[in-house]
Amino acid sequence: MKRVFAAMTFACGLLYAGAASAQVSLKVDAPWVRATVSTQAVTGAFMQLTASKDARLVEAQSPVAGLVEIHQMEMDGNVMKMHAVAGIDLPAGKAVALRPGAYHLMLMQLKRQIRPGETVPVTLIVEAKDKSRTTMTVNVPVRAMNE
Repeated sequence: MKRVFAAMTFACGLLYAGAASAQVSLKVDAPWVRATVSTQAVTGAFMQLTASKDARLVEAQSPVAGLVEIHQMEMDGNVMKMHAVAGIDLPAGKAVALRPGAYHLMLMQLKRQIRPGETVPVTLIVEAKDKSRTTMTVNVPVRAMNE
């Protein structure tokens, strides 16, 4: 009976260790959101993300926006085009920049004006290789429109 209990305890410990190791920690550096004017319905959020393990940013949310999409801007001939993407790969230990003119978050259907000096909560959802998800909320400072 003791052996069965010990084996079950060991197996549960392995399951717990496996679940814990699947978690991705995410480091967020230099986050900011661009301020808006009163009638503006969209703005961008920018930051640098570094994941502890290979992962993918798959979703973002914010209570100030009805919709948050992950976007990419790229040149198509002589025209800059922007479009939504399903996610952004985050290679383990490598910083990935979300910046103007490249990958970024679009906060759409804004519920109010976003003013310089305030902070906006943005929730990032990251998916590991095993499809487990980690959620992290960041209070992102708002910068003036001309920055």
